[in-house]
Amino acid sequence: MSDSGGIPEIPYNFLSLPYEQSRLDLARAVLIPVPYDSTTSFRSGARDGPNAMILASNGLEDYDAELDLDVSLVGINTTAALEPHMGGPEHMAQRVRSAVARYLAMGKLVGVMGGEHSLAAGAVQAHADVYPDLSVLYLDAHADLRDEYMGTCWGHASGARRIHDVCPLVLVGLRSMSQEESDYIRVNAVPAFTWPSGLDHAAFNRGVIDLLSPRVYISIDLDVLDPALMPAVGTPEPGGMGWDQLTGLLKEVARSRRIVGFDVCELSPGDGPPACSYTAAKLVYKLVAYATAFSD
Repeated sequence: MSDSGGIPEIPYNFLSLPYEQSRLDLARAVLIPVPYDSTTSFRSGARDGPNAMILASNGLEDYDAELDLDVSLVGINTTAALEPHMGGPEHMAQRVRSAVARYLAMGKLVGVMGGEHSLAAGAVQAHADVYPDLSVLYLDAHADLRDEYMGTCWGHASGARRIHDVCPLVLVGLRSMSQEESDYIRVNAVPAFTWPSGLDHAAFNRGVIDLLSPRVYISIDLDVLDPALMPAVGTPEPGGMGWDQLTGLLKEVARSRRIVGFDVCELSPGDGPPACSYTAAKLVYKLVAYATAFSD
């Protein structure tokens, strides 16, 4: 809590950090809330995800027992929410690209809190402009490799396809795809890991990491998790990853590669219990922790 004129206040930012731990000039990490879900095709509501994550983060402990560090001490700035662009998803992707590029130019670790997963394309474009050797770890129950869906090439079903236009990516957690997407994966030799993998965790993690470049952007659709853990998503798919499996992979990526940016998307808080928002916030917190703890 902060203190204004002797009256305690709760700051509206990720982890409810006081000014000295959230000011932009000193923060290592910047989080951009993007309340946008104009192309969702099954259940809408992801526009409410960023606010739900911020509010849920108020209940997180700043200290991470796994890493034995206080995550807040790296400095985390939460920006104002990015206004949706009603001109369509391509315009919105470019707005995200511009916003992310602004903070990358300051040398920040930038995380996007979505919103629908189409937002990832703009964030990745901004990172690819800075890191020519970038690769993307794309964690999703769906391939998102349609070239066009429902009249747009920039919607949630085409996010990975637009990313693959600019840099290599590795798909993890797949449980659903179209024939078009299956053909694209085969013809273009896109690394794609379905779930369950059939491998032990160590072998699975190593197989994924070996395909990633030294600098990695992490893009997460929360439906990569099993809907028993994360029902609050627009397109739930049975049989997903567990918490320890997901965070275990992310930690191993951070140990051997440099995580330069990330997004966490598709939280639709109205479609699940409050624990889902807390889990999503904890995942953002873990990504900040992993990306900063192993980069020094």
